[in-house]
Amino acid sequence: MESEKSNYGAIMVYFTKPSWAFLVLLFTVIAILSLQISPKAIILPFPLFPVPGSSELDFESDFDPGSCVTTFGELPERKHVMSLKDFGGVGDGKTSNSAAFRKALDYMQRFSEKGGAQLNVPQGKWLTGSFNLTSNFTLFLEQGAVILGSQDPEEWPIVEPLPSYGRGRERLGGRHISLIHGDGLTNVVITGNNGTIDGQGRIWWELWWNRTLNHTRGHLVELMNSRNILISNLTFRNSPFWTIHPVYCSNVVVKGMTILAPLNAPNTDGIDPDSSTNVCIEDCYIESGDDLVAIKSGWDQYGIKMARPSSNIKVRRISGTTPTCSGVGIGSEMSGGIFNVTIENMHVWNSAAGVRIKTDKGRGGYIANITIRNIMMERVKIPIRLSRGSNDHPDDRWDPKAIPKIRGIFISNIVSLNSTKAPVLAGIRGASFEGLCFKNVTLLGLSPNEAWHCEFVSGCTNAVFPLPCPHLQNNGSSTCCS
Repeated sequence: MESEKSNYGAIMVYFTKPSWAFLVLLFTVIAILSLQISPKAIILPFPLFPVPGSSELDFESDFDPGSCVTTFGELPERKHVMSLKDFGGVGDGKTSNSAAFRKALDYMQRFSEKGGAQLNVPQGKWLTGSFNLTSNFTLFLEQGAVILGSQDPEEWPIVEPLPSYGRGRERLGGRHISLIHGDGLTNVVITGNNGTIDGQGRIWWELWWNRTLNHTRGHLVELMNSRNILISNLTFRNSPFWTIHPVYCSNVVVKGMTILAPLNAPNTDGIDPDSSTNVCIEDCYIESGDDLVAIKSGWDQYGIKMARPSSNIKVRRISGTTPTCSGVGIGSEMSGGIFNVTIENMHVWNSAAGVRIKTDKGRGGYIANITIRNIMMERVKIPIRLSRGSNDHPDDRWDPKAIPKIRGIFISNIVSLNSTKAPVLAGIRGASFEGLCFKNVTLLGLSPNEAWHCEFVSGCTNAVFPLPCPHLQNNGSSTCCS
């Protein structure tokens, strides 16, 4: 059997958009022309792989503000390394490798407590249905390796709905399992030398378009109830539904990924952390038919009951486009709560929205302590949107009195070129969005008649152009944006 180990080395960041030097220069000029700020940073300091024998981690000293990956150094070296070919895999793009992947994972599971295992996927096209990962495991795609998702729906079995959703997100009942799946795992790495995982999602999009979908579509990668996860240095394409979905997870890093889907492919979100904590998403390039990144935490009464928030999340150096949705979305499924989120150093273009917080009556939950800064937008229809009106519920048992609480949203150093509409800030009657702070926000290209739209919101601004709505003109507070 093959035992050649892959050279991990440094994880590459290979996309070239945007020019960060240009963005730094642009923000510097804006800072000189307006009041300089230094909003309080939310620190997300966690080592992905705990130090053996340490009972308590020194977060402040372990965290590198430049990159989450450096917090754990070299990728783990697995003692047992094998190739998919060792299990009968055939990389011709036609032969099914479902049995080969499952056989490999069944065999490698025995090494979980014996130094861990690594499965190498060689150059070639490897057609497969869904398969489950194991703990202390690395899935490594060599250069030229392409994993192709089966186009037979039977190879994406139906599984139980997530308890924080109560049903499939699109259809009642169960849902199709993801192509690559894991539940209750520890120390899992999905990486490689810029290999590709292609979900071949068109058959699923057509089921959606034709309204013949029987169960909710599967994700490309979903990890549940797991911790210490790294996904890096690969290209993910054509997911049937959301592309990367860590749910009920902790200590997750997604880095150096290229995620691609046709811009009209429905609900092909890039990365959706859901009821998860200590998550870092950085250095990714994303084109999709939905949000590039969406932070979630459960749906209406099911999310409220589970009460599993998403927290301590950092999203940075993401670039991409989505003509129908936003660069980063928070919600609308946020019923378990979302807090302590930093979104920074993004470049978004040709998109419906730059940053969006979305919720509605019935959601309950809360969104708090959100920092959004250093965002460059070009030809974005609505640069900033905080809105109600999602108006979708899992069933008729949702509670219209479950009103979400939104407080402490800090937005600074925003530049939008060729904007179409001014920001839309639409809170909920009886539960306004409070503590909104906008600093150093410049929106260029708006028509002279275009004005901010604000309802049921309060907060303040500093160095914002064009002039914001009266709801945000300090409201007698000199410390709102300090």
